[in-house]
Amino acid sequence: MFFGVKCILRREYSRLGEWRILGLMKIGVFGGTFNPPHIGHIDSARHAADQLCLDKLIVVPAGIPPHKSIPAGSPAPSERLCMTREAFSGINNAEVSEIEIYGSGPNYTADTITALSRDYPGSSFFLIVGTDMFLSLETWKDSAALLKNVTPAALTRSGGETQRIAEYSRALKERHGTETAIVANDIIDISSSQLRKMLPEREGIRYIIDATYSYIIQNRLYGAKPDWAWLRKKAYAMLSDSRIPHVAGCEREALSLAEKWGVGRDDAQEAAILHDITKNLSESDHLDILEKHAFSGERPGRGEGKLFHSLTGALVASDMFGVSHCVAEAIRWHTTGKPGMSALEKIIYLADYIEPTRNAEGIEGLGELRELAYSDLDAAMILGLRMSIQDMLERGITPNRMTYDALD
Repeated sequence: MFFGVKCILRREYSRLGEWRILGLMKIGVFGGTFNPPHIGHIDSARHAADQLCLDKLIVVPAGIPPHKSIPAGSPAPSERLCMTREAFSGINNAEVSEIEIYGSGPNYTADTITALSRDYPGSSFFLIVGTDMFLSLETWKDSAALLKNVTPAALTRSGGETQRIAEYSRALKERHGTETAIVANDIIDISSSQLRKMLPEREGIRYIIDATYSYIIQNRLYGAKPDWAWLRKKAYAMLSDSRIPHVAGCEREALSLAEKWGVGRDDAQEAAILHDITKNLSESDHLDILEKHAFSGERPGRGEGKLFHSLTGALVASDMFGVSHCVAEAIRWHTTGKPGMSALEKIIYLADYIEPTRNAEGIEGLGELRELAYSDLDAAMILGLRMSIQDMLERGITPNRMTYDALD
């Protein structure tokens, strides 16, 4: 009961600014490589912040950790910093520090605490560590000085660890006069090394908050591929409700065609899900996207406003979802076609044309086109391009030059 009252008093004093004036802040320091940061890290930090009644939590991603090497192929330090900032953005009074991330050599906690003490004079520091790290504290560089400047805050994972922590806490008290804080921590059975293996298999999303996962997919860190349900949710949020059945049908058709013609299913599925993501935008929105990406190629002409979405869709799919060049190109040419189309580009063009919801539109020749798509891909493209040209001419629209070039 007294501990709870003490927390309330500290937080109230902090809110009024009195503790800050006196320099008597309680600051937690939580370090790690965060490669990548996951919900286990976040929950541990949140438990520590709550149970220790911290006024501030400083999360410190390591640039070059002294106790282990960064695995080959890991993101750059600046990318780990960005991921960590996204991960801990939901914890009140938490900040992610750059203090270690850009160093040229190993980062030692004793040096970091010394530097933070200069920034926050008179404050008390709690070093938040897992059990294994806690039990090795006396092996750390300048451990005697470190233990004089911090209160170790040991995160417990199970009942069996409590006894080991208590015994080592007594030893630290006897040898260094150091008190230890115990943080009860709910175990989440995941590690960053496991996630690095899971992400390329479109797994692991439930262990990573959405902002961090979005950053990973956007930059395709760790060779990550997006979880299908997540990708659909993101894409569908950019569409009108009436457009979603078409996109879902296009995905199914593209997968079926990819299997028939020996094209990579993953690329076909990504392109189909994302092919219409800018369909609902206004022409000014499309122009803003082209300006943002400094697009210098040929743009749709007068009366060709509907062609913007294939161009901007490819740019946004690359920018937001980190799609490969071949997927972006399939999105780019799914409306007009182009000369020398790849098999993937043909599949997305045709899937967009023949997916099941098109039946309701009463398109003449659709049945023949659907049959050809599964028997002769090039013959299907010839028919599809001719049908598209004829449809536009009947509506008084001049077909795009690229469509004629594709047909030729």
